[in-house]
Amino acid sequence: MYLVCGEALFDFFSEDDASGRASRVNFQAIAGGSPFNVAVGLRRLGVDAALFAGLSTDYLGRRLLQVLRDEGVGEDYLLHAQAPTTLAMVAVGADGSPQYSFRGEGCADRQLQLADLPQLDSRVRGLHIGSYSLVVQPIADTLLALVRRERGQRLISLDPNVRLNPAPDIQLWRQRIDTLVRLADLIKVSDEDLHLLYPDQDPQQVIEGWLQHHCQLVFLTRGAEGATVFSRAHGRWSAPAMPIKMADTVGAGDTFQAALIAWLTERQLDSLEAVAGLSRDQIDQMLRFAIRAAALTCGKTGPDLPYRHQLN
Repeated sequence: MYLVCGEALFDFFSEDDASGRASRVNFQAIAGGSPFNVAVGLRRLGVDAALFAGLSTDYLGRRLLQVLRDEGVGEDYLLHAQAPTTLAMVAVGADGSPQYSFRGEGCADRQLQLADLPQLDSRVRGLHIGSYSLVVQPIADTLLALVRRERGQRLISLDPNVRLNPAPDIQLWRQRIDTLVRLADLIKVSDEDLHLLYPDQDPQQVIEGWLQHHCQLVFLTRGAEGATVFSRAHGRWSAPAMPIKMADTVGAGDTFQAALIAWLTERQLDSLEAVAGLSRDQIDQMLRFAIRAAALTCGKTGPDLPYRHQLN
């Protein structure tokens, strides 16, 4: 089982109002949050997964819980809080890229405390962390403590997924990411993330610096240009994106992340030793599998992650 840690929220997508009246704004609300999506994505790809997260007891929180139940995501690590559900207002640009505005201060998904840290047994093969839960408190320090405690015992994957709206202090992001990349075994990062974090640095040099620590693999997603993998053992290479009719890119990165983990788990390679021993060909298969999965999500509106049979 993989334990995904972090936020759970509702994305509110604005829609055109047929009346054309400025006083009316229509929204479509879809359950989301990057860790929430990764947990759902893992289940759809056939991997046992649970979510370590704070869920509100309000109406939207109950809806999030129902989604997790419907998808088969484990509930053992959920904590329920009498605080609101985070809302993310999403506007999609002409190129399909989303722009987010968060309403999350004091909300349930930020409330995890050090005292809430779960004890993990041998069923949990790995941990995944990412997005603004890495930097907003108190959950940020809780997740850091969890990763430090579990490092070396289970596979740890990281996706920075930088979101400046809920946490605008870029220096805070840099400091926390600098700490976490030293603890992770596998990292997925987008070119947008690297541009936000290190606008004056060459992405290749940044990633090669990460590989000097504990990490074995870094996957750099580059949108329509495909993705590049950096391997400590085998160097770097790229694979092209799949041609698709683009709807939007919401959830594509989360799909890519879930697909990486699923590829390893299917082959019983989701351990520290196995990841360190992957061949170049195995890593290339993993890369192309994740690209194919992400393309399916880009062809649909919102974070509608694919099922395993769709990738056969």
